[in-house]
Amino acid sequence: MWSNYAGAGDAVRFVRVGTLDTPDALPPDIHIFTASKQPWVVLSPDVPAVPEYYDRDKHWPPESLERRRVLLARIRHA
Repeated sequence: MWSNYAGAGDAVRFVRVGTLDTPDALPPDIHIFTASKQPWVVLSPDVPAVPEYYDRDKHWPPESLERRRVLLARIRHA
């Protein structure tokens, strides 16, 4: 149902959209690991796509980057 972000331990978790009853209510912000997608999978040209994992600083909103920075600083000082 959920996963942890690497490097943050149990402090940062996210819900796997595919586990929700209505996953179509939350379309992707970005397509990742597209280098291994099947050729018959068609991705929307309106959504960024990257061959592997994305550059967080390039694709995350500034407020999300700041929340992550604060959280990781707390973890390191705990």
